[in-house]
Amino acid sequence: MNPAPPLRTISDIERLLEAHAASHALLLHVESLELPDAWIGAGFIRNSVWDVLHGRPIDVARLADVDVLFFDSRDTRKEPEAAIEFRLRSLAPDIPWSVKNQARMHLRNGDAPYRGTADAVAHWAETATAVAARSTGGRVEVMAPYGVDDLLNLIVRPAPFFGHKMDIYRERVTAKDWPARWPDLRMLMTWEEAYPTPHSSFDRIDT
Repeated sequence: MNPAPPLRTISDIERLLEAHAASHALLLHVESLELPDAWIGAGFIRNSVWDVLHGRPIDVARLADVDVLFFDSRDTRKEPEAAIEFRLRSLAPDIPWSVKNQARMHLRNGDAPYRGTADAVAHWAETATAVAARSTGGRVEVMAPYGVDDLLNLIVRPAPFFGHKMDIYRERVTAKDWPARWPDLRMLMTWEEAYPTPHSSFDRIDT
């Protein structure tokens, strides 16, 4: 088993994913397809970090899906996504790949059009989930629009864009029941808990 480095910064997370052979392999598979602005996001990183912080080994086999994100505004049909999933399954058949072109996901989410993958990730429900990684030349890079403090401090907080969608946030995190697996999580279930006045949401996030 690959040793896990201590986790205090975004660079530590990058080293963690590079050191963990199975995680790095998935990033390399996505890199090999040369998709535009392509990353793996959400639980792929979040779950790994929370497992390590709870003293457990990373287990990519427990992922419900591996979210592959790319951004191609020239072709927003669903068919290319299915073709990419097929190619990834040929590289790693046992992985539950899920591929989504972020150039069309604003329609499902009721947002203005996203400017790129980072902008799409910034519109995800929780700050700890709004994180993604990619391999470039075999080196891992982590992108986190709101930083990684909440992720590393085991805080589940609604992302700033979810101020008007707190019902969706609460329904989502309740259904996920993350504390059953990661009991040290601190769940912030109201906007007032997440962003106490007089501070604005953006004042509270280290970007």
